Amino acid sequence: MGNRGMEDLIPLVNRLQEALSTVGQSCSLHLPQIAVVGGQSAGKSSVLENFVGRDFLPRGSGIVTRRPLILQLLNSSAEYGEFFHCKGRKFTDFGDIRREIESETRRLTGSNKGISPVPITLKIYSPHVLNLTLVDLPGITKVPVGDQPADIEYQIRDIIMQYICKENCLILAVTPANTDLANSDALKLAKDVDPQGQRTIGVITKLDLMDKGTDAKEILENRLLPLRRGYIGIVNRSQKDIDGNKDIMAALESERDFFMSHPAYKHIAERMGTPYLQRILNQVNVNSRVRISAMYPSQLPASEQPKQYELFSTDCKEPGEF
Repeated sequence: MGNRGMEDLIPLVNRLQEALSTVGQSCSLHLPQIAVVGGQSAGKSSVLENFVGRDFLPRGSGIVTRRPLILQLLNSSAEYGEFFHCKGRKFTDFGDIRREIESETRRLTGSNKGISPVPITLKIYSPHVLNLTLVDLPGITKVPVGDQPADIEYQIRDIIMQYICKENCLILAVTPANTDLANSDALKLAKDVDPQGQRTIGVITKLDLMDKGTDAKEILENRLLPLRRGYIGIVNRSQKDIDGNKDIMAALESERDFFMSHPAYKHIAERMGTPYLQRILNQVNVNSRVRISAMYPSQLPASEQPKQYELFSTDCKEPGEF
């Protein structure tokens, strides 16, 4: 089966899992997941919005992502979103998508910044995306605020671990460039479950906010804290850009110009930026392994018995090797 055929199977597998859940049957579905892990202000939301090319995620102070968000990106000629809990309703206004995420989050967690492990599933159809399935996880925090429980740090860690401890989970460890990489909470959690760095990609954000005269060249060249899959640098919109409604497509062009013109990064500019990261993750989807097994195969005709599909290989490659 060629890459195009394998890409087409990703949304099919998503639909199969949803269908079995709807009728009360369990599905052990080992579809590779990409978990997005990072601190509260690491820039996770901006990375995901860059993938989509739209503003659609809640913003604010403290913990904004309070339930895991399973984000299924599906390439399509039309552009809209659908929630698993709002079947049949198409969201064409991405502001409405943000408000629905906020509303559905409050439904389970209340308004006191509490968290829940129960995920929200959102599909986004768009001509601007590659087929990807990502899980946006609550931002890592250490200090409870407001009415949050004293053990909020451990609650968040437990939710993150439920995803990243699985061998078929690729970890996107998002870390701001203007912090000490050795103290990155995202990389520390990734190392706990992936000590050899075989299934971790380091994403370095806020490169444009580093102190004058400093850079992240050694990190991005994978020489400081090496990962098998390396690091990819990202430049997100600033808060000023967001407040001024700077278009994401214009921001992506600014990101490209930043890497092409920066003396420390221009030699690796082709392996930096949001579009490159998106292509790498898409390749992970089509070069990883899917296994499908339902719990009640005897109830299905022989021709429909679940089979194991060897779709992808999990061989690790350096980013430049894809």
